[in-house]
Amino acid sequence: MGRAFEYRKERKFKRWGAMAKAFTRIGKEIAIAVKEGGPHAETNARLRQAIQNAKGANMPKDRVENAIKKASSKDTSNYEEVSYEGYAPHGVAVVIDTQTDNPTRTVANIRSYFNKLNGSLGNQGAVSYMFKKYALFKFALGNKNTEDLELELIDAGLTDLQVDEDTVLAYADFTDFGTMAKKLEDLQIEVIEATYEKTPDFYKEGLSDEEVEEVIKLIEKLEEDDDVSLVFHNMK
Repeated sequence: MGRAFEYRKERKFKRWGAMAKAFTRIGKEIAIAVKEGGPHAETNARLRQAIQNAKGANMPKDRVENAIKKASSKDTSNYEEVSYEGYAPHGVAVVIDTQTDNPTRTVANIRSYFNKLNGSLGNQGAVSYMFKKYALFKFALGNKNTEDLELELIDAGLTDLQVDEDTVLAYADFTDFGTMAKKLEDLQIEVIEATYEKTPDFYKEGLSDEEVEEVIKLIEKLEEDDDVSLVFHNMK
C-alpha cells in the first residue's frame, strides 16, 4: 500500500526509535527540569521523570549526570519551551513543540520549512484550539492483567489504555499527569517514557497517497530539526 500507509500504521510508536534525537531531547528536558526545580531528583519530580525517560531510552548514566551538572552551571544555556502552529499542504493542521535556546533561530528555520514545502506558518492560536493535550506513559505490560491494570489506573485519571504486544500506552488528561505518575510509582511500574500527546478534535480525511506524501515531507523535515521536540497533526 506504499510508504504513506506504513507511516500512518506505525506513527504511534515511531517517536522512540531515533536514539540520537531522543538523547538530545532528553538532555534539554533535564536542563529545563534542573533550572525549574534544582538538581536533586528526590525533590524535583520533573527531573525524576526526565531521568526515567533517559533510562528508558538507554541514555548512558554518565551522560545523564553530565547533563545535570551542566544544567546546574550558571553559564549553561537557558532552554525555552515554545510552540508553533500552522498548516501543512492540503489544509492539514500542524502543531510544533520546541525546546530552544534561541527562538529567533528556531522560528526562522520552521518558517523556511513551511515555505519550501507548501505549508503556511500561522500565528499563535491558529490551530492549537483543535488539539487536546493528554499525558502519555509508556511501559511494559509484563505479567500484568490488562483489565486489572485499567481498573487500577482509572482513579488516577486514565482515559485510554492501548496495548501493542508487551508495550502499554496509558493516556490521561494532562492535568492528571502528576497523579498518574504517582500512581504508576505506587504500583511499582517502571515507566519507559512519560510525555504528552496533542490529539486533534477532528481529522483531515480524503487525501490521496500523493497528497499524504507531501504532508509527510514537511512533518519529517520539522522533526529533523534539533530544536523540535514533538510534532502533532490532524491528518487521518
